[in-house]
Amino acid sequence: MSEGLVAVLDWIAILCLLAGALLSLVAAVGLIRFPDLLSRMHTAAKPQVLGMLLVLVGIGLRLIPVEETNVFNAGTLLLVGLFQVVTIPVAGHIAARVGYRTGRIRADLLTRDELAERLERRRGEESG
Repeated sequence: MSEGLVAVLDWIAILCLLAGALLSLVAAVGLIRFPDLLSRMHTAAKPQVLGMLLVLVGIGLRLIPVEETNVFNAGTLLLVGLFQVVTIPVAGHIAARVGYRTGRIRADLLTRDELAERLERRRGEESG
């Protein structure tokens, strides 16, 4: 690769790394500042995953000129990103349901409680 292209890739990688680190910092501040469980879960999932993906892209761009084959590194980064994108929403959903069932969700902040409707229907079916 030419040195000019390597320099451009390095700058793009630096920008991706900084943007990913900034999004992770914003997520950490949101975890401290937001008042309730659902808001904290939102800030833990959305910007954190995007920040992590930007960091992975930055690392991948930095590794392109270094590695000849780039198969293992790019594949590993792709798998890490894929597993995070797949597992974070599932973990957030499970944590929200546990928080709801243990009473840690503030009911005054909910506009519509669909889970309560489903649980009431299920209780009615089981008792009747």
